[in-house]
Amino acid sequence: MTFRSHRLLAPLMIATLATGALAEPAAAYLYWTRPSIAGSPVRGDEPGIGLAMPGATPAELQAHLLWNMRSGLNVAALQCQFAPILRAVPNYNNMLNQHAKELTAAYKALGGYFKRTGGKAWQTALDQYTTKTYNGFSTMHAQLSFCETAAAIGREALSRPKGELIRTAEARMREFRNSLIPVGDPTLAPRPLAATRILPPFDPKCWDGKNQLKKKCAAMMVQLPGAAPVQASAAALPYAL
Repeated sequence: MTFRSHRLLAPLMIATLATGALAEPAAAYLYWTRPSIAGSPVRGDEPGIGLAMPGATPAELQAHLLWNMRSGLNVAALQCQFAPILRAVPNYNNMLNQHAKELTAAYKALGGYFKRTGGKAWQTALDQYTTKTYNGFSTMHAQLSFCETAAAIGREALSRPKGELIRTAEARMREFRNSLIPVGDPTLAPRPLAATRILPPFDPKCWDGKNQLKKKCAAMMVQLPGAAPVQASAAALPYAL
């Protein structure tokens, strides 16, 4: 192949690579390597998913699960605007439009639950439930993992046909809650240093007039964390100050 043919192929190869890169959705936007926080599917009555719903029917638990996911995505639309590439706001608004009927039915089912269990103060109980649910997604130290996860859930929600948003809530709500736990980027995780040196004692009595470590102090050598065991002696390590 001639030099000229190589020059002609180069732009084609670059274009092909660029096209391939764009064809695959990004695995992570805020991380080099996205942390593993996935969780198993849930029904809505599991600990840590949301507020307790004693006596809730399966349909009410689904409404509870769906409303928790909606609340989390709402909070993300407010908290994650520092990264426009996540599209937290437009994806949330589009989800509300696309799944309006299912979300309205969920809120109605929640109202029915609190009417049945809260007596005359049911409206106050419902208002407190919604406020606490929203507040339960507020985070600062886990903002990156929360926003990254919310963005992925928001994109999946838009891929769901109308009436099937609950499937995303069942599959992703444990992960959504896990994202509120602070976690770092695995690629940037601190690693132990492979130190091999040991420190001598700094007591003046351990050093002679020539700044040589005395033999009786050799046993006092201090091992650095992560260092391999070393048999030290004054003769082997004549530390000069």
